[in-house]
Order: sequence, then C-alpha cells, then structure tokens
Amino acid sequence: MSEPRWLSPAEQRAWRTHLAVHKLLMHRLDRELHAHSLSLNDYEILVNLSESPGRRMRMSELADVTIQSRSRLSHQISRMEAKGLVVREDCRDDRRGTYAVLTDEGWETIQRVAPHHVRGVREHFVDRLTDDQLDALVSAYTPIIEHLKKLR
Repeated sequence: MSEPRWLSPAEQRAWRTHLAVHKLLMHRLDRELHAHSLSLNDYEILVNLSESPGRRMRMSELADVTIQSRSRLSHQISRMEAKGLVVREDCRDDRRGTYAVLTDEGWETIQRVAPHHVRGVREHFVDRLTDDQLDALVSAYTPIIEHLKKLR
C-alpha cells in the first residue's frame, strides 16, 4: 500500500472551508424550514415532486435524485404521508413500482414555504458572493459533480 498524498496546507484550508460552509449552511436552512414544520429533506422531496410531470415520481427515481437509500426514502415518505404532504400510488404499468405523489396540501405547502426558503438561500449564500464568485464556484464544482455521478 502506497503512502497517501497528504493535503497541503492550502488544500486542507480549501477542504475544511468547503465542509464548514456545507455544514453551517445546511444547518441554518434546515432550522429555518423547521419554522414551517419541514426539514430540508422534506423540502427537497416537495421540490422534486412539484417540478415533475403530474407532480409524481417513481420512488426509485426520487431516491436517486435525492441521494437516499430506498429504505430511508420510504421512511421519509411515510412521515410526509402522515402530514398529508404526499401519498403513494401503485404504478399501473409495473406492479412492483410505486409513485410518490404530491397532494394538494403538499402543493400548497411548497408554494407557501418556497419564498421563505429562497430568501434564506439568498441571504446566507447568494448575496454573500459576487457574480464572478458564483461563476467560479460553478466552474470549480462541476468537474467534481461529474466525477461523483459517474461513481454512483
């Protein structure tokens, strides 16, 4: 086994800065959503369903786009069903498949909460950076995203 390529001080600062931004930002946005009785995971599911044709997605596809195990997503959907935000429906063309479907209550919730969430994203992230910094961030993260998607 070869010796690891340890991070240089600059690489270590960049890595730890990334971790701190991610953790702090997700924590803040999650706390702000709790004021609306949602978690960040709930919100992500509501967004994906609201943007899908018929406001529905196969559970397997929803698990993939939210990067959750099927088991974890199933538990999350059960909690959201109890709140009246989503329902499950069987797939007509595939007896093994199940859809997660946004309810009217879920649709009303995402419409009501989205402006608050966007305000938080803007306040805590977007407005802290210049347009050039935002472009640089996209440029820096895109190859990492592409690399990691290939590994899934």
